[in-house]
Amino acid sequence: MSALLEIRQVSKDFSGLQVLTDVNLAVEEGERHAVIGPNGAGKSTLFNVITGKYRVSEGEIVFKGTDITNWPPHRVSRMGLARSFQVTNIFPNMTVYENIRNVVVSKKGRRLNLIAPLAGMEDVDRETRELISSIGLEASVDTPAGELAYGHQRALEIGLAMAMDPDLILLDEPTAGMTSEETRDAVKLIERVTAGKTLVIIEHDMDVVFSIADRISVLYYGKILETGTPEEIRESREVKKAYLGSKK
Repeated sequence: MSALLEIRQVSKDFSGLQVLTDVNLAVEEGERHAVIGPNGAGKSTLFNVITGKYRVSEGEIVFKGTDITNWPPHRVSRMGLARSFQVTNIFPNMTVYENIRNVVVSKKGRRLNLIAPLAGMEDVDRETRELISSIGLEASVDTPAGELAYGHQRALEIGLAMAMDPDLILLDEPTAGMTSEETRDAVKLIERVTAGKTLVIIEHDMDVVFSIADRISVLYYGKILETGTPEEIRESREVKKAYLGSKK
């Protein structure tokens, strides 16, 4: 069976600065795949070439059997691929409800009627409230997103990604800047809302990585050093030497 997402010998350089070099990566349908590596390894750049924000210099990106190399982001999104960002990417002046509703409306290919915004949109309202409940923000439905606690803003961003009902979710450091308690809540949320979905996650917190991931790829200065199960990555001498740290 072919992978849901295939990265085939992808390279990316910026005016001669090589950030990704011959990256090969396959993500199977239904798996939770983590990408780890030191700062500057090219992890966010990898997400950006997958989603079309950056053009690849060489190589191919195949999603659901279709070559999506250098497609514009909106077209990639319509294929069923959604992502969150390392820096929170929400609409701070809109309420939680309005943030989620806008994505639901967009997914359905509809427009809001300025005179009667919700007229005939009971399905949109129902789906919006179900999504808000699934991310645990039902008590903040009318709160402007910019007034939410940081952990709740990150939860809202995950909700925005899930509102597209994607086949593949890319999460870029979803627990960055969180307290230990917020991180535990975020892990539970990610596990719950991505059940049955395919997930690729960039994450620095190794406890989060080893608790969530079915497989892990180690990106080291633009190259995939190794891919394997959490146990294989934990025991890899190459990974220990390059990234996780080893006294040997």
